[in-house]
Amino acid sequence: MLPGRGRNGRAARPARILGTGTAWTAVGDGEFFCPGCGGDRNYQRLTGRRRFTLLGVPVLPRGETGPVVECAACRRHFGTDVLDHPTTTRFSAMLRDAVHTVALAVLAAGGSCARTALETAVCAVRAAGFDDCTEEQLDALVEALAADTGRVGGEPCGAGLAIELHEALDPLAPHLAPAGRESILLQGARIALADGPYTPAEREVLSTVGAALTICGDDVTRLLAAARTPS
Repeated sequence: MLPGRGRNGRAARPARILGTGTAWTAVGDGEFFCPGCGGDRNYQRLTGRRRFTLLGVPVLPRGETGPVVECAACRRHFGTDVLDHPTTTRFSAMLRDAVHTVALAVLAAGGSCARTALETAVCAVRAAGFDDCTEEQLDALVEALAADTGRVGGEPCGAGLAIELHEALDPLAPHLAPAGRESILLQGARIALADGPYTPAEREVLSTVGAALTICGDDVTRLLAAARTPS
């Protein structure tokens, strides 16, 4: 056998003498949406200490690294900003609550809770995930909302109602594509139009919805006009 050759005749690779390694320590865990797997997974939040290695043995510290998020399924590491993205389960709940809040706000702005408006609202809320929603439930919630805020139906959107809309929509908007944000606004528009043209109070509520969804004013106007045109 020739010097420097292995048993198969190939050049033997020199052993790696110096290198670096990282010792990871778990500092937290939970569930997140893994961009590598494309679904909800468990994770560990890790911090690490980097070390120089000699023949694979740690010998000198080289500082800290991380923190990172490690997926329990694919074992890939991600920056901690990945935890800002809601899980699929959380996203579904946020979307369901957003549609429910918009429906209540539009019904409250309409004032009368006409049967056609209630029917349209129930369809939207059920499609969003509240399968057992009924017209009676929505009607009772609108009455309770009016009693709680002291607001008369049909009045402009008050500060309390605007705050509720922003609380439901602000966290959701960054995670929706433009078409998704527009869809929520259009659902509210269809509820408002179910019993006739927009009232000033309904327009104000829908403008608040658009602003909370980061839809610019011109696009809100365009979408509200488009909702009035039969498809």
